[in-house]
Amino acid sequence: MSQEAEGSAAMLGSTDIVVIAVAVAAVAYFLFFRKKPEVETESFKRLSVVTPGRVGFDSNFVRRMNKGGKKMVVFFGSQTGTAEEFATRLAKDARRYGLKAITGDPEECDMEELENMGQVENGFAVFCMATYGEGDPTDNSQEFHDWLQQDGHNLSDLKYAVFGLGNKTYENYNTMGKYVDKKLSELGAERIFDLGLGDDDGNIEEDFVTWKEKFWTSISERFGLEPLGEDTVLREYNLEIHDDMASDQIFTGEPQRLHSFQKQKRPFDAKNPFLAPIRVNRELHEGGDRSCMHIELDITDSGIKYEAGDHVAIYPKNDSETVERIGQRLNVDLDTVFSLKNIDEEASKQHPFPCPCTYRTALTYYVDIAGVPRTHVIQALTEFTEDPKEKEFLKLLAKPTPEGKKEYSEWILKGQRNILAVLEDLPSLKPPLDLILELAPRLQVRYYSISSSSKVHPTAIHVTAVLVNFTTKTGREYKGVATTWLKNLIPNDENPPRVPIYVRRSQFKLPRKHQLPILMIGPGTGLAPFRGFIQERNFQKKQDKPVGKSVLYFGCRNKKIDYLYQNELTEFENDGTLSALHVAFSRDQNKKVYVTHLLRENTEELWNVINDGGHIYVCGDARNMARDVHQLLLDVIKTKGNKTASEAEAFVKKMSSQGKYSCDVWS
Repeated sequence: MSQEAEGSAAMLGSTDIVVIAVAVAAVAYFLFFRKKPEVETESFKRLSVVTPGRVGFDSNFVRRMNKGGKKMVVFFGSQTGTAEEFATRLAKDARRYGLKAITGDPEECDMEELENMGQVENGFAVFCMATYGEGDPTDNSQEFHDWLQQDGHNLSDLKYAVFGLGNKTYENYNTMGKYVDKKLSELGAERIFDLGLGDDDGNIEEDFVTWKEKFWTSISERFGLEPLGEDTVLREYNLEIHDDMASDQIFTGEPQRLHSFQKQKRPFDAKNPFLAPIRVNRELHEGGDRSCMHIELDITDSGIKYEAGDHVAIYPKNDSETVERIGQRLNVDLDTVFSLKNIDEEASKQHPFPCPCTYRTALTYYVDIAGVPRTHVIQALTEFTEDPKEKEFLKLLAKPTPEGKKEYSEWILKGQRNILAVLEDLPSLKPPLDLILELAPRLQVRYYSISSSSKVHPTAIHVTAVLVNFTTKTGREYKGVATTWLKNLIPNDENPPRVPIYVRRSQFKLPRKHQLPILMIGPGTGLAPFRGFIQERNFQKKQDKPVGKSVLYFGCRNKKIDYLYQNELTEFENDGTLSALHVAFSRDQNKKVYVTHLLRENTEELWNVINDGGHIYVCGDARNMARDVHQLLLDVIKTKGNKTASEAEAFVKKMSSQGKYSCDVWS
């Protein structure tokens, strides 16, 4: 309290002070704590609407549909861009059936307008909903998910269909798609086509195409639609070349705001990343034919905060050689400045990526040229193939027939042909570059588990990343987009390389009670978040706080080659930060040994952690390791806890809901 405030208070009598305190409390309650259902909900809803790149965007999608004569709206809950891509394809397909359609980001739309869909004659909605993490909604569909959980909605005027995107290696497979489908029905909406479920662990493109074909057949019959021909390429954007564009008007790789990389301003997030200097980039493997990097990103003066267990998102850039070869193959001047402008002026997305920019910038920063092209891209390319045999081959690849699906799987998926490989293997194929840029998915950020503790490293974020590099069946070198780029960023004091980043919060956290035991299972780079956990527990011990037991299970191929952070872990074991360190070396003996083998040898230790209210953490491979650990956990609870199979399942689910069993896994 300042001296002036103290003096004023001294002049007041005790009764005056009580009266004023009561009044202040009443005002504070009225302004900040009293529940205001209508006003608060409306205010939150309006503030959450993000204008997508242009002034005057109307979040009322029903009004926009009626204004533009649209009958179909396709919403997407997307974390990596696939659900958004599928939504865009459905909206474009609608034109083949004489329908006008729009896509909608639930985060940018007033989703309460679903109750007014009856105002759109013969209107209906489609939801392409991806499941993120352990059964969670994607970031952009979180508010929609929360809205659906509220009471009082009447969706009796809504007709809908849902396609879910998930991965069967995860326990909560397609949870979000199933939830939206079920909840909309419960709120009175009419399901006009069966729920579709795509599996990214299998062939999600085939799952989507199969569902899409049946969907359109059903919709055509319901609304009396006649499909148009498949041969004509339907463009969503018009190309405009800028001959005399000023350099200060051209995007150079920024994800959204022009010049955001030249003039860095807080706060930093997904749409405004921070250019973090790389201070350390060193190799962790001691020889061998693989590479794993330890990278330290400087976040000094950025205002970025993180906790152990969070993820750092890094915006990558494509391989410059691949970009040059695409330009040469299509005989294009990559320094040409252009824009792609949506044909539909009422569309929420006026550009597929920041425009205007050069072809080089678009290929380098904005579109995914390393991934395999999907069937709708192949279909569009057929028009620009001169050789009859190559044209028929492309048509076959794009067909949703058993023969077409098999050929696509063999030639595209198993051959791992990206767009450059397709262009090189079909010499007569000469599509316009702007068509490829329109159809290619956006280049997505890469998420890495942060491998440091902010208590120990408040101005740095550590990343542990394996270099992705191998030879495909066609004899081409496949280079991971982000890791190849990062590998070549060599730190220097005068002008360190910088990478665009932001931090994504995670539920993968240490227990709030320091005295609770933890058991961590993380082979390979699954060790990353646990390095942060261990650093934090070491920090807590140095603060003389009561810290529970910390047990780590780590696995790698060879002790002498890829034992990550060996010296650090040994030191933590020696000083007591790690109560137990179990390491499995799968290639150092004739019979392979994995972390799950060691876990089975120490079931008493595992049960003690569970029985003492401790936390179990798993990070790494979802397809094999995480599944085996989950089954082992069930077995231990059944045998040690004397429970039936169903009781053990319920016990594990309760642990998960309480945050005592957490997984940060990938497939």
